[in-house]
Amino acid sequence: MSVHPLKRFLYHHALTAWLYNIIRNYRHDRYNKMSDEQFAQFAYQRHNGKGLDLEHPQTFDEKVWYLKLHERDPLQTKCTDKYRVREYVKDCGLGELLIELYGVYDSFGEVAFDKLPKRFFMKCNHTSGSGANVIYDRDRPFDFRYQKNEFDFWMKRNYFWGSREWNYKDIVPKIICERVLVDKEGRLPMDYKFMCFGGEVKLLFLNIGLATETGDHAVDACCNIYDRDFRLLPVKDERENYTEKPIPKPNNWEEMIQCAEILSRPFRHCRVDLYNVDGKIYFGEITFHHGGGCNGIEPEEWAYKMGSWISLDAI
Repeated sequence: MSVHPLKRFLYHHALTAWLYNIIRNYRHDRYNKMSDEQFAQFAYQRHNGKGLDLEHPQTFDEKVWYLKLHERDPLQTKCTDKYRVREYVKDCGLGELLIELYGVYDSFGEVAFDKLPKRFFMKCNHTSGSGANVIYDRDRPFDFRYQKNEFDFWMKRNYFWGSREWNYKDIVPKIICERVLVDKEGRLPMDYKFMCFGGEVKLLFLNIGLATETGDHAVDACCNIYDRDFRLLPVKDERENYTEKPIPKPNNWEEMIQCAEILSRPFRHCRVDLYNVDGKIYFGEITFHHGGGCNGIEPEEWAYKMGSWISLDAI
């Protein structure tokens, strides 16, 4: 995904950058006066074209929204934080899955570009895929002014307000710099997103082509959905299925499932993201509200089936 030329132009002029950020903040904040319940109905209606049943939630999306509005587990905040979750992974005895960390900073201006390795992945710890993410490569052009404005913008924002995912609300913003994962042929890895319910892997959402060479999320990425035995299912979410060729089952598939289930054990539902690079498993992140509850699972029977796996008892 390339940056729109107009956006880059705006960020290269102090006055237009200032005005553009005012507009961006307004666009993000204009619904902040809504209650969480009002926002839930508004966002779901806008995305799905129908109302959200929060009195008797049944589908996967309805239950995800219910969890966003009612579940309050401090461990989720720690595990949402892309820096602090590393401690949790170590506590689970899976420290060997962690991607090598080069540095953690409080601002873009503190990042030691001249002292860090020539290539690294740079991201915020308190945002999702739509926040600041970029791959820095000393041998390639890097628009410092544009990236500084982008990171400065997101470092000042509370990501909670974008989707009312409360677990983002109290994260202290940081910038993380870590190793770029590539296989022996230099390709960025696929994202293995394990959907876990009550500590058990039920599905895999395998994202193909999600990461771009610049570190963004590709708009044309594909997603295949598999069962626990890596059988391709006739199910889709917001992304189209990948049909060019069959995806082989990893040789260490059972080990990946075991890792996902260990990490998901304390939670009634979460998504555990892993990578598999030339047979080595790496930890990506833990997500508690997949797609913000706006996934449009098809066919509808699967939306209800996935919803049935989420227990709302004792909330």
